[in-house]
Amino acid sequence: MKLKISVFFSIFILAFSCKDGEAIPKPKAQLRLEYPKPEYEKINLDHLRFEKNKYASVEKINPEKFNLLYPSMKAKIYLTYYPVKNNLDSLLRDAEKFTFEHTIKADEIIRRDFVNEKERVFGSINLVTGNAASQIQFHATDSTRHFLNGSLYFYAQPNYDSIMPAVEYIRHDVQRLLETLQWK
Repeated sequence: MKLKISVFFSIFILAFSCKDGEAIPKPKAQLRLEYPKPEYEKINLDHLRFEKNKYASVEKINPEKFNLLYPSMKAKIYLTYYPVKNNLDSLLRDAEKFTFEHTIKADEIIRRDFVNEKERVFGSINLVTGNAASQIQFHATDSTRHFLNGSLYFYAQPNYDSIMPAVEYIRHDVQRLLETLQWK
């Protein structure tokens, strides 16, 4: 009797537990990356000063080369200062050339010009979308004495969809750097 009841319930469960139609796969989960709200502090270097995110640390190589490190994002902004000595055209050309070397892997390069008349800071930010090695390239100058060149790199394979939240976070820091940049 117990065997008949067990068989009956097993058939009953199998018959009514399956739904008609195709099975629908679960959607893939999306990684949610959250970064701390940026807090900015002033930094004074040999040739310039600006505000940087407290979350980033400064690695000074020499008076003309320094980096902003984002260790938890595995990112680094390489910054190089050049004195302008009748070579502004070649500095600008080199900065643009370096940006456009990424066109092989880039989907698009979006250029945003920047002007701060009061502090005599003129430049541009190039946002590189796609799986390029560097997602942000920028430069700034006062047109007569100072030139700053910067580029963002991640120490990871450049899968743009994965690093996009970090790129967006750091883009705001680059914007703040340019907005607060002062030449010495």
